[in-house]
Amino acid sequence: MLVLLHTSAVHVPVFDALRDRDHPSLSLRHLVHDELLARAVRDGPEAVAPAVEDVLAGAVADGASAVLCTCSTIGGVAEACGPRLGVPVLRVDRPMAAAAARHRRVLVVAALHSTLEPTAALIREEAAGRDVELTTRLVDGAWERFQAGDRDGYLDAVAAAVEDVGGSDVVVLAQASMADAADRADSRVPVLSSPRPGLRAAAAAAAGT
Repeated sequence: MLVLLHTSAVHVPVFDALRDRDHPSLSLRHLVHDELLARAVRDGPEAVAPAVEDVLAGAVADGASAVLCTCSTIGGVAEACGPRLGVPVLRVDRPMAAAAARHRRVLVVAALHSTLEPTAALIREEAAGRDVELTTRLVDGAWERFQAGDRDGYLDAVAAAVEDVGGSDVVVLAQASMADAADRADSRVPVLSSPRPGLRAAAAAAAGT
């Protein structure tokens, strides 16, 4: 069984749909803990590390063979728990970051400031010393629209930011909730999102392949 740790319930139907389309035999269980993101934004991701580990330990005790954290802000904290828990713990944005790191000029777009540095650090890690020029962009007002339940307004704001890529070779949508903005944006460069490649990697880990 693959357990998904979310910090917003909006991700549940997204990943269920991806499972149904790409991994129909995969057993999923969703855990939603929005308070983890609220505290991480306020106090920093490390502040929630003990709480994240408690949640993940409970998932493992309940039979998880792998865990996927879909929140980019706390993904690194979750991933670090894996060796202590004895099962693979993946962050949803690592496969996306690996793909982005193959390009020289990368634009990272986020709606939440706390996501920018973890995503940029992950891309640098995946670049493994290669020269990658990173630019970050915070989409003003987008997160407020997300919190208000204005999904279309949120995605349109992100899409508008994506269309202005400057000299970048690729755009990274730092948050899983942004994925559908890629289809709304008229971008001349590839736009990468995390849900599909992240779930693919987690499904393989859960199957032990």
